[in-house]
Amino acid sequence: MSMDASLPDPEALARLSAGFDHTFDDPALLVRALQHRSWQAEHDAPESNERLEFLGDAVLGWVVADIAYNTFTDLPEGRLTDLRKSVVNASALAALAQTVDVGPALLLGRGEDAAGGRTKTSILSDAFEAVIGAIYLDAGPQVAYEKVKRLMLPAMHEALPNIDRLDAKTVLQERAARLGFGAPRYSVDSDGPDHAKTFTAVVSVGGFEGAGTGPSKKTAEQMAAEEALSRLPEPPTD
Repeated sequence: MSMDASLPDPEALARLSAGFDHTFDDPALLVRALQHRSWQAEHDAPESNERLEFLGDAVLGWVVADIAYNTFTDLPEGRLTDLRKSVVNASALAALAQTVDVGPALLLGRGEDAAGGRTKTSILSDAFEAVIGAIYLDAGPQVAYEKVKRLMLPAMHEALPNIDRLDAKTVLQERAARLGFGAPRYSVDSDGPDHAKTFTAVVSVGGFEGAGTGPSKKTAEQMAAEEALSRLPEPPTD
């Protein structure tokens, strides 16, 4: 633990800098990127990390779009959009934030810290974006590009085989209509703590069912739709 509650633990800061592979010329930028609004309120600080988060979100969107366009040259526009969405979302960014040790370095208010704020998806993803914004200000667009690319390109390659699942619900609805079935009906349950819920979805259509699980309601529904598609007959050809 840090001896000064107004500063992150130095060892946590060092691990975080190593995770992003960046040594800050202006360390105050990194500290600001870690200042959650709950900490700001308790310490009467002039600024939280929200402005840096805004900047980092824009930088992240630019870099990921550029990487997607220039690396995955065989993907049409729709698939490029799906690929971007699969890696630039709160859950995916929170997972990346954990790999680079954002949580232990966060500056949180006492209540938020006690409530498990260091593992909350929204706080981790926002802080991840804020650090990207801080790197952009500290070292410029080219360095920020390279740091984001180092972290995001492996995630994009990993996500690529699964992006077709983003369309499973649409495909299921279209096939059901062609078969003369009613619209698919979904039911979703969840289990586990708020920061690590598991969702289970079941879809029913035309007497067929599919089930799926995932870290979000959307993912679980897509998995369920994919299983239902494997059970539905092919529509007749005209």
